[in-house]
Order: sequence, then C-alpha cells, then structure tokens
Amino acid sequence: MIRKFISRVFSGKKARPGQHEPAVIPVSTHGITRDRISSGSRRVCETLQENGHKAYVVGGAVRDLLIGAEPKDFDVATDATPEEVRRAFRRSRIIGRRFQIVHVMMGQEQIEVTTFRGQLGEDTKKDEHGRVLHDNVFGSQMEDAARRDFTANALYYDPTTEAIVDYHHGVGDLKARTLRMIGEPRARYREDPVRLLRAVRLAAKLGLSIDPEAKRPIREMAVLLENVPAARLFDEMLKLLTSGHSVKCITQLRDEGLHHGLLPMLDVILEQPMGEKFVMLALANTDDRISRGKGTSPGFLFACLLWHEVLAHWEKMKADGEAKIPALFQAMDTVLDVQGEKLAITRRIAGDIKDIWLLQPRFEQRAGKRPYSLLEQPRFRAGYDFLLLRAESGEVDRELGEWWTRFQSVDGEERAQMLLPEQAGDKKRRRRRKKPSNAGSAPAAE
Repeated sequence: MIRKFISRVFSGKKARPGQHEPAVIPVSTHGITRDRISSGSRRVCETLQENGHKAYVVGGAVRDLLIGAEPKDFDVATDATPEEVRRAFRRSRIIGRRFQIVHVMMGQEQIEVTTFRGQLGEDTKKDEHGRVLHDNVFGSQMEDAARRDFTANALYYDPTTEAIVDYHHGVGDLKARTLRMIGEPRARYREDPVRLLRAVRLAAKLGLSIDPEAKRPIREMAVLLENVPAARLFDEMLKLLTSGHSVKCITQLRDEGLHHGLLPMLDVILEQPMGEKFVMLALANTDDRISRGKGTSPGFLFACLLWHEVLAHWEKMKADGEAKIPALFQAMDTVLDVQGEKLAITRRIAGDIKDIWLLQPRFEQRAGKRPYSLLEQPRFRAGYDFLLLRAESGEVDRELGEWWTRFQSVDGEERAQMLLPEQAGDKKRRRRRKKPSNAGSAPAAE
C-alpha cells in the first residue's frame, strides 16, 4: 500500500476527487532524518505524543528540507487543543485572536504550535469581501491539510517515525517545481488575501512556477489587499524583502500587478531609470547580506524603498520656497503618513528610517567640525551605506562617497587635511549662533 502511495506521489498524478487517504512517505524515499529537525521541535512532538496526542513538524520547514534549503523555523501541528498544549509545557503561552496558537520555549528556541484546524462552517465570521475574521475551529489532520494554502505547505513530518504524511500531492508538486493552491484559488484568496503576496514570495524564493489556475486570478483580485489590516501587510512585505530573493520578489510583484498601493508610487519609481536602479541596488545588497549570513535592517530597507518618494516631495517643497531642512522634515512626514495607511510600520522602524534620511544632507558638509560629529552619530554606518547606494545609482557624485570612505579610514593630521574650506555663509551662521542675546537680560549692576 505504501509503495502504491509513493508511486502516485512521484508520478505526478493527483488523488481522485473525494480520495483523502494520505501518502505516507518513508525516510528511505524522502531522505529527511530526524537529526535535520531542530531539537526543540523534536522534543515538542515527543512530549505531545507521550501525552497521547498526534504531533508533527509541519509546513515550511518540511518543504524547505525537501528542496535542500535551510528552514528558518520549525512549526508543530497537533490534535491537542491550545489549553492542552499549554498544560504540557511549563514555558508556554497562548497568543492570537483570529486563530489561537501556542508559543513553546525550548531553551533559546521558540516553537509555534497550532491545533489542527477544522473546515469552515456557514457561521464562520467573515467580512463583506469573504475574508475570514475568526477561525478558532479545530478539526482533524485531514481537515487541517485541506485548510492550508499551498500543497507544498501541507506536509507533515513525524520525528518519531521519520515519515512524511502528504494529503495533497505536495511532494510531487515540489518535485515538479510547481506552487499549487489547495482548493479553488479564488475562494482561497478571498478567505485570506495575503495569500496573493505569499504566492509570489514563495514562488520567487523557492524557484517554483505558480500553477496557472492559482496565477490567473491574482491580478484581478489584487484589490482585496486594500482590506487587509496594515500590520499583516507589513509582516508579509518584511518576509518578502528579507527572503534572500527580494529582487526576484519585487520584479514578480510588479509582473503580477500586486505592487500598486503596497508602497506609495512603487510602480512609478520602478519605471524611472534612477529610481529603479537605486531600489534594485538596495535589494541586491540585502539579498547578498542574507546569502552571507549577515543581518538586515527593516528600517534601512524601507528607507531605500521610499527614498525617491521623499525626494520628489522634498524637491517640490524647496521649489515652492521652503527651507532645505524643514522641507525634508515635511517630505518625510508626508510619505510615512501615506505609507501608514497601507503598511503599519512600527514607531521604532519609522524612527530608524527618518534617522537615515536626515543624515543625507549632513554628508554634504565636509568642513569644520561637522564631519567629526557626524562620525559619532549612532546611525552613521546605516546612513553611510545609504549614501554609497545613492552614489552607485548616480543620484550623487561618486566622489562624495569616496571622500567619506577615506575620511573614516584615516585619522589625525591626514583626516584634518581632507576637510574642505568653509564657505562664508557657514562662518556667518556659526557667529550668529555664538553671539549672545541681550533680550530679556537683567540690567547690569552699577
């Protein structure tokens, strides 16, 4: 029987309608041994199984291991309720409103444990567009598999037996390099419009082709993203940008018509030679850092993506007679306010973005003590990296970036010799700031 299921999975044939018997694929076929699974997720599964429950490593971790990628997280699915999971682990807590999950701490590792989801009923709370608002309905493993978005994500790995349970031909689809939706795509996109973005991200990240039936409705249903909470959109965009394949993701986002409105004027920016070059350089830089195991900054990423929108507002305000720095403040606030309507950028990240933008005019000041004080700024390195991207894209003279590169590397007399002569206007402004004011001062003693 097992041999028959394995043959069906790898032959590329789908199960017949109404056939819910899963394929159980042994380790001798798929090659994923339990030592490839994180110790924390293994212990969670073992503990739940010892307490009489089913428990599997599920979803993206299994998918990534099958294609030879290194999983970021190891999630667990179980037939235990959130309360039963919490009672089984001392270091755990229940979170979530739309669908309750349990975070279990194993040493330094945090494991996300979900209860098998049941089929949606007629009384399931949805909005007027069909998006599911509350989903704390539990069910069987078979129902849980049917509720997952793509076949590649509906794979269950048992660390005890080392077998993969596959209800929807996910292993075969991965072998065929196809991202296929479970169920009718239009209905599934309406349930959760974020799946539109997820399809693009996973296809780009994993090198898969989106199944034509799942791809066809994407462009026309993009309007549904306007109804998604800003916080969820921000989380999904951050995953897309830090996937290690952000250039391909953004390109495919545009190809599928999903870029309109996600980031203000991103569609226009990507059609302007300088704007597109700057954005693509920034994303390629991020992808390279991720490939080398280095960290990335959400603030830096969004500062890059929104910079040319800030520039457009800034130049317009200066042309209208606004002073340079006040105009920059206004431009920043305008862009971030518009952005906040679509993506809920946190206050901390918005602060990082503004710091990077505000440093840019200061790099033009290469006289007196200003370059020294700029080196002491906490966000100097991020601002400097941003400046280099501007220089590489042709937005500013390369000489400016080269000057700051050298100014950092030398010290003492050599650094002092690099300073440019102060302009007359700079000296006047400095004298004006130092000159004490007599207004309101007490009369001199006689």
